[in-house]
Amino acid sequence: MILVRGRAGGTELTGTIYERGEDAPSFRGAPDEDAAYVWVCDEFYEVDSGGSSLTVDDREINVAFESPMPRGFDTKDQALEAAKEHVRTQFARIGIEPDDVEIVVEKEREGTSPVC
Repeated sequence: MILVRGRAGGTELTGTIYERGEDAPSFRGAPDEDAAYVWVCDEFYEVDSGGSSLTVDDREINVAFESPMPRGFDTKDQALEAAKEHVRTQFARIGIEPDDVEIVVEKEREGTSPVC
């Protein structure tokens, strides 16, 4: 597993790229299990009321979450580029400039579980 983490505004979002041979989540809408790489991560957006409270750049906002939409890719480079773009897009949806998002990519260590 490859973890792709974005940090900005005092918060972070982490998604997971599952590599061939690893058990990616299987549920309705999941990509074909033949995909070499599968990206899974939350999607969220700012709402006026309801949702979950989140502090971003010292301001409190409400966010609502959408069901994760796993995506399959043929190559690692395609998966990584899509993952980085996805993370930047989620931050843009809560008012943070995509260029202000620090992206960290790391191979998951044995014995830890993915976060998304």
